[in-house]
Amino acid sequence: MTKRDWVMKSTVAVMLSTSLLMGGQVGEVAAKTQDSKQSEVANIATSLIGKDYQYKAKGPKQFGSAELATYAYKQVGISIGSTISSLYKTGTKVSEKSVEPGDLVFFASSGSGSPTFMGIYIGSDQFVYSSQGEDEVVLKTYSKYSDKFVGARRVIDSNSSENTPSKPEQPVSKTADQVINNGEKYMGTKYKYGSSSSTTKTFDCSSFTQRVFKEAGITLPRDSRQQSTVGKSVSKSNLQKGDLIFMKASVNSSSDRITHVAIYAGNGKILHTYGSPGVTYSKYDGTNWEKRTVKIKRVI
Repeated sequence: MTKRDWVMKSTVAVMLSTSLLMGGQVGEVAAKTQDSKQSEVANIATSLIGKDYQYKAKGPKQFGSAELATYAYKQVGISIGSTISSLYKTGTKVSEKSVEPGDLVFFASSGSGSPTFMGIYIGSDQFVYSSQGEDEVVLKTYSKYSDKFVGARRVIDSNSSENTPSKPEQPVSKTADQVINNGEKYMGTKYKYGSSSSTTKTFDCSSFTQRVFKEAGITLPRDSRQQSTVGKSVSKSNLQKGDLIFMKASVNSSSDRITHVAIYAGNGKILHTYGSPGVTYSKYDGTNWEKRTVKIKRVI
């Protein structure tokens, strides 16, 4: 071997060693960056304790249940969904005992089925969530909610080089379909004015909408006038499946006081409950139902 060959071989060996070393360091740094973002999300969630709860509020002073997580992840440059149902399908599934700071944790008041509220695990057996009942962002002991736990999701994968959810946000149309499907299973259920929100044996118009949206992971206030104050206002020309339509008492009523709510089901129909048919479909386009409309809200 000539001196020149030996020098070239030695140089290549050094370059390969350096490349391997740097590659390992880069991989380690990437993993640490992911872990850092998870921790940062947990720290942001902790800093929001005491902020006011407000349905669907996106922060920074007030937060809805899902919107707290949306906001916290946005602060570290990660865009995720904005409804409990979409977040319940984002990222990767982790077990109850394997949660890490920054993971999304989901709970159901009944302890099973679709989640009705959610939070961010911050470590040390604690999680943060925006509580409707306590009207603020609160800190809770994770293990004490074990009987209500229904799932956990990890948005940031430490084995990935990209800071993006592994699954996209659930399209609005799928959530709307879920709402309609939830409503259809109650077809024919009797109407009862003032029906309790805890029963599915009878419904009035707003307890029906509250129930079927709740089963899709979306929390609504109890009565129709309260429901009309949440969500985004849309015009009749922009109606989409799943929109809530609020109506006054009659076509000739001089007052726009809301007395009825229905769900737009697409194809010119609404799904709602009233009088003798109970839960039913009705034609909307060109009917008195349409003429009674006061406002339309999108909460999905």
